[in-house]
Amino acid sequence: MVTTPDPGLDLAALRGLRTPSAKAGTAAVADITARIEAHLAARDGYAAFSGGKDSLIVLDLARRVDPDVPVVFFDSGLDYPETYEYLTELAQAWRLDLHRIPTDPPLLDVLVASGLWDHTAPTDAAAARGDLHEVLITAPARRAHRLLGPGELWGVRADESAARRHLYTRGGRRDGTITRADGTVAYGPIWNWTTDDVWAHIARHQLPVNPVYAKLRELGVPERAQRISHLIDGDHLDRGRLTWLRRGWPALFEQLGDALPRIRQLT
Repeated sequence: MVTTPDPGLDLAALRGLRTPSAKAGTAAVADITARIEAHLAARDGYAAFSGGKDSLIVLDLARRVDPDVPVVFFDSGLDYPETYEYLTELAQAWRLDLHRIPTDPPLLDVLVASGLWDHTAPTDAAAARGDLHEVLITAPARRAHRLLGPGELWGVRADESAARRHLYTRGGRRDGTITRADGTVAYGPIWNWTTDDVWAHIARHQLPVNPVYAKLRELGVPERAQRISHLIDGDHLDRGRLTWLRRGWPALFEQLGDALPRIRQLT
């Protein structure tokens, strides 16, 4: 008789068995979905989706309110290959109204032009930082808002960094809403959730997760550093991002190294 080997403990299943915290329990989720409904009714807009775990939950909650909610993926041109495949598969499975908004110029072009990654090129660090914020965040968001409306749902959480905590608490507001100077309004439905809250919700509802997370775990990346974002943009290099990239995606790392020679010295 053929038997199936015991795969051991299913950590995802165990997370799903945890009692939800007060911030992520049934009553809290009901309140969140009501707020999402009010947010979309007042402003239209879109759900921003990066391919990461936090924006996956926001998308799940938004679709409970409106299955046809517009979804925006800001495409830097430098995301993990698996992220692009995952995005295509999820869009088909969930029948998403998906809008891909590419950065202009692509992120790699900006990094090369900055000179920061090549000892032989002239460097303008201040200009490069300014370019990145405009190229990756400000300009694509303007295009999305012009197309879809002034509202935005996003997965940014206060638990992730001091800067993000300040973002949500400045001015005395602690409701997950950010009102910007340009008139747009972002609501973070899970702004005060912990990482445990996030993974437990995903496990309970069996949400399909980007396979990059499994690969990062296999590489030994600490959970705190398991981030789905651009392959390289100059942030968090002290957390070993380039080392994980080189180990997990060696061919891609070498291709990037040809365009950005200094990354080979930073691993």
